[in-house]
Amino acid sequence: MGLLEGKTALIFGLANKNSIAWGIAQAFHREGATIGVSYAGEVLKRRVDPLAESIGCDFVEECDVSKDKDIAAVTAKAEERFGKIDILVHSIGFANRDELNGPFYNTSREGFHLAMDISVFSFVALAKAFQPLMNPGGAMISLTYHGSVKVTPNYNVMGVAKAALEASTRYLAYDFGPQGVRVNAISAGPIRTLAAAGVSGFKSMYKAFIDMAPLHEKVTIEDVGNAAVFLSSDLSARTTGEIFYVDSGYNIMGVPDMSEE
Repeated sequence: MGLLEGKTALIFGLANKNSIAWGIAQAFHREGATIGVSYAGEVLKRRVDPLAESIGCDFVEECDVSKDKDIAAVTAKAEERFGKIDILVHSIGFANRDELNGPFYNTSREGFHLAMDISVFSFVALAKAFQPLMNPGGAMISLTYHGSVKVTPNYNVMGVAKAALEASTRYLAYDFGPQGVRVNAISAGPIRTLAAAGVSGFKSMYKAFIDMAPLHEKVTIEDVGNAAVFLSSDLSARTTGEIFYVDSGYNIMGVPDMSEE
């Protein structure tokens, strides 16, 4: 019997086979969850549909999380289909590509608002929309990155957005506590996803991460999926408001090892 047997999970932010959301969907499927997925736009449908079909998921809905009417529509469809849900995953982040290089002070007002709206407020909006549908003992998970607490060159406005996302996770954990719903965030190490491709210098950062992390191992979408299973299962029944690092230990390091062999 799987760890998520009998639980229903909705995963927002599936884009392709390299998505962290896909790693989570596969892990949830393995552990017996009933799964629904959402994607950001029509252009992604041809990639998402085959993935969903491969895990027996037939609840596949487009949702522009910057639009309240889209969120309301998906919520209504989920209620009609599932009644209640147990797990809500927010694997969404976006900033304009030209905001992800050069000095942070060049961030535009419009770009700042866009990054905060899609990367942060959408989690709050989804939590509010699905609050009446969440079963006691349920879980909400967002995806963050270490650039929220330490400077990652060129990550810029996304680092600020992730900091706000982590703060929002804590406030939501407080709000949902009386309902018996846990809210946590997973801070994953750098993974070659569609979103990561937009960050200038990502390839160099990726190599430096492996050299500096204590385990000297890359992080995979499967690793994040397994962490999400833990945070969504009864094994984490008393864990909420936490930032759960899946980064080969990178976040504990202050400086790289400069000793010569």
